[in-house]
Amino acid sequence: MTKKIVEFDNLDNFAALCGPHDEHLKRLEQRLSIDVLIRGNQVTLSGSTDDVDTGAAVLRQLYKIVSQGHPVTIGDVDRGVTILGQNPSESLSPNTEVKLNSGGRVIPRTPRQREYLDLMSKYDLVFALGPAGTGKTYLAMATAISALLSKKVKHIILTRPAVEAGERLGFLPGDLVEKVNPYLRPLYDALYDLVGAERGQKLIEHGQIEIAPLAFMRGRTLSDAFIILDEAQNCTIEQMKMFLTRMGYHSKVVVNGDISQTDLPPDRPSGLEHAATVLDGVRGIGMCVFEESDVMRHPLVQSIVRAYNAERLRYQMAAEQESR
Repeated sequence: MTKKIVEFDNLDNFAALCGPHDEHLKRLEQRLSIDVLIRGNQVTLSGSTDDVDTGAAVLRQLYKIVSQGHPVTIGDVDRGVTILGQNPSESLSPNTEVKLNSGGRVIPRTPRQREYLDLMSKYDLVFALGPAGTGKTYLAMATAISALLSKKVKHIILTRPAVEAGERLGFLPGDLVEKVNPYLRPLYDALYDLVGAERGQKLIEHGQIEIAPLAFMRGRTLSDAFIILDEAQNCTIEQMKMFLTRMGYHSKVVVNGDISQTDLPPDRPSGLEHAATVLDGVRGIGMCVFEESDVMRHPLVQSIVRAYNAERLRYQMAAEQESR
């Protein structure tokens, strides 16, 4: 049994660190199976040496984040335990952020998200692969809106393949936009969350944000734009090549997807998986691969993703053995 005392010098920041009704500290107790005792501006941690060291590191780093003016949540506690438990030298503090003209800002919550933002600022073409809930779409939208509002690009183009559980656009009611909108709901949600529904709708009405299915990119040259291809795991190889060759001058392209959740028929390889292999190492292209530890949703989602990944690996190994 090890005990460690961590002291904090600012009571307001300390209160924000603890969370409402000390829920952040209770979460730390639960995740690490340690005892946490608060007395004044001190926290005493008791438990196994490794768990106490991890708990102290999480508290110190989250306190630093609070002191920088950023809020912390229970999710940050979970991510801190996961990240620092695996690599105690890792930093949780955001060293980059996306600033919006409205005064708002979006900060990365994991080292991989920081890497993702850095890649989008450095490269004109970035691939982001990984499970749902890792912030791929949200951070891409934030970066795109920041570029639009600061006039680095003239418009934003949002697109994705219209493939969903066997349905086709022709079977859906309404005009083109109405048919495609359900498929682009996550992009709308991110847009409205970042700039508000009213302003987001005005940007769409004024043509500064364009929404179109992937098939309608054929034959175009996309210049002076920030283009986001979402759910790219549902692209065929031919569609992916078509899309990537639409890129024009003064444009940025972000391609997001989760190759473990393709809705393509079994005999159609994913264009995203193929592109990630073919273009890996090509100069001028950024590649960010998220993992289950980057999932920003309920902690159970990480466990679910991990279990499915393990099952996928077992299936691949069994298939390889049968082919020998």
